[in-house]
Amino acid sequence: MDSLFSRSKISMSALTDFSNLSKGTQSHLKSVYTCLALAMLCAGAGATLYLLSLFKGLIVAVIGSVVCMVALGMTQNTPENMTKRLGLLCGFAFFSGTSMGPLLEAVIDIEPSIVPTAFLSTCVIFVTLSLTALISERRSFLFLAGPLLSGLSLLILLSFFSLLFGFSFGFQIQLYLGLMIFCGFVIFDTQLIVEKYNHGDHDYIWHSLDLFIDFIAIFKRILIILASKEKKKK
Repeated sequence: MDSLFSRSKISMSALTDFSNLSKGTQSHLKSVYTCLALAMLCAGAGATLYLLSLFKGLIVAVIGSVVCMVALGMTQNTPENMTKRLGLLCGFAFFSGTSMGPLLEAVIDIEPSIVPTAFLSTCVIFVTLSLTALISERRSFLFLAGPLLSGLSLLILLSFFSLLFGFSFGFQIQLYLGLMIFCGFVIFDTQLIVEKYNHGDHDYIWHSLDLFIDFIAIFKRILIILASKEKKKK
């Protein structure tokens, strides 16, 4: 019994063992996840405003998110530009949240409890995959770059054919394949952020944007999967 308990303690401690990461890398990751949390709050604000009918400009939201992302990429990562770049990240997240409004509205009409369930499920998946990437051997998941990009290309092709020929089965494949691909991107992007930092790229704002996109992509797909299942039940 004691040995069983001790094994449990060892496995739990392994989840917080980041000894393979330097103090500088750990500090950088804290900044990345702080920015990610801020982006999530802004996305939630955008979605809430849409649901309350206080901001319904979908075209403005789509254009705004693209403009903010391009502007963020074009603005130099310097201490003087930090506030501006943080504002652009928040703007991108806000507009991304707003553009999710119609999907959230449709899901709430089916079953309101799906939204918090999907969000919590996404958080659990995201945290689990992030920890997996951080406690694993350095660069061990960077080989996923090729398969993930190939999968993304296949996803685009499936989307095109589903749209062109109206294959509902193709949509289901696209949905689950997309979920798997973006789960893979969470692991890949997390390890890539560490490698970028170790090679002199300290742009934690842009790094948080990569993870934010992964999180939203997973959240959307879980929302649709749960809503589809609930709709079939009803």
